[in-house]
Amino acid sequence: MATLQLKQIKKSFGETDVIKSVDLEVNDREFVVFVGPSGCGKSTLMRMIAGLESATSGDIVIDGQRMNEVGPADRGLAMVFQSYALYPHMTVEDNMGFSMRLAGVAKAERRRKVLEAARILQLEPLLDRKPKALSGGQRQRVAIGRAIVRNPSIFLFDEPLSNLDAALRVQMRIELARLHEELDATMIYVTHDQIEAMTMADKIVVLHDGEVEQVGSPMELYHHPRNRFVAGFIGSPKMNFLSVEVAEAEADADGVGVRLPGGDVTRVPVEGQGQASGTALELGIRPEHLVLDDQGPLEGEIQVLERLGGQTSLYVQMGEAMVTIMADGDVAHRVHDRVRFGFEPGRAHLFDARGLALPSLHQHPLAGLRRQDNRAPSDAVGQ
Repeated sequence: MATLQLKQIKKSFGETDVIKSVDLEVNDREFVVFVGPSGCGKSTLMRMIAGLESATSGDIVIDGQRMNEVGPADRGLAMVFQSYALYPHMTVEDNMGFSMRLAGVAKAERRRKVLEAARILQLEPLLDRKPKALSGGQRQRVAIGRAIVRNPSIFLFDEPLSNLDAALRVQMRIELARLHEELDATMIYVTHDQIEAMTMADKIVVLHDGEVEQVGSPMELYHHPRNRFVAGFIGSPKMNFLSVEVAEAEADADGVGVRLPGGDVTRVPVEGQGQASGTALELGIRPEHLVLDDQGPLEGEIQVLERLGGQTSLYVQMGEAMVTIMADGDVAHRVHDRVRFGFEPGRAHLFDARGLALPSLHQHPLAGLRRQDNRAPSDAVGQ
């Protein structure tokens, strides 16, 4: 059993509030990802869980025990940092077993645990090598192995893939997801990369300016973002936003009628009671949900084409707005062509003047799925 509760956690440095009253529950064996832009407080929150920073107020509870005054070494956690921090003069085996050696664990037991961790991480052929003879991905696996041998109640990962190149990051994402399943462990992972969050997490915690914007499964956040920030942060490429206005005085059971740029009216299936005619809203639509259509209600000029083989990204100028459309890889259009396009209203989102999403009238069938039910990276980012 390895659970975590954060109860009204705050962290201030002088008069600056870095973490502003965070409440969170991490269940046993969950893979939870803290995600957000630089400076949002995600690493500070992780360091408070680890005991490397003290909370200004609130409670940190691990397996039912309040841990605020318990030192890092006694919390039963293991942390993997962005830096590998391996001893260059030691072999892989010695690096992985060093903490046990300091703790006085018998040599035979140390070797047993190191060999088991090496098997899980596919490091067995590398145990006699020193760090300089390893690739970046191998060094990070050694750092993870050093955490595994401690048999912690919770694993903490602080941006562990940031120093790796793009191909290695993809490989390590796959290995970390497999590791979570094999160890059946509770893991908390910090990243600024929303693709890492979408492809690995059971539950995502989106942070912004020291506050939790939304907590949910990857597909809940993708299909039902709580506000404009979450909508724009989750998904790659990011969501498009267009200025629209309410075209009718009252919403009905079918949603809200809005006037698009260009004058066409479409009805978006969201709750809109109290939205007066003429009220300014923002319409959000993901690039993969825009469709090139000669009869579409929207029009613009292609500024840039990115041909990626199986798909092409079109960057289309619509007045002051730049819209991204993901199309088939063989699309025949060229830069400066004018194109028309549209979308299914059920794929759109509406945000009010405060940036809050108007609630959808329909629950998407994938919205509640956890990572184990929805592993394909293409689905995870909605492509």
